[in-house]
Amino acid sequence: MSTGSTQPFRPAGTVSITATARAAQLPLAGGGNAVLIYNAGATTVFFRLGGATGLTATLNDTPVPPGGRMLVGAGPFVSYAAVLVASGSALVYFTLGDGDTY
Repeated sequence: MSTGSTQPFRPAGTVSITATARAAQLPLAGGGNAVLIYNAGATTVFFRLGGATGLTATLNDTPVPPGGRMLVGAGPFVSYAAVLVASGSALVYFTLGDGDTY
């Protein structure tokens, strides 16, 4: 691959969770070096990625606005996600895969 080239995102596995005001975590499915996060809810979701159980999200973590999506480089060792909302609830999808453009 040449310098500056982009690779389309290739999904490997998707999981979902309902984020609430109580932090929750879930194991990710599939594999890859990137995670696509999609907030299907009507409130901002905060997420954190990690490689072990016991992961906790806070309101200071990365936000995804309602209806928003974010593709982040995660490296090969990310296998868990944690989510939280300030109030209410939101359905959030996490898709592991490879690529840098969605």
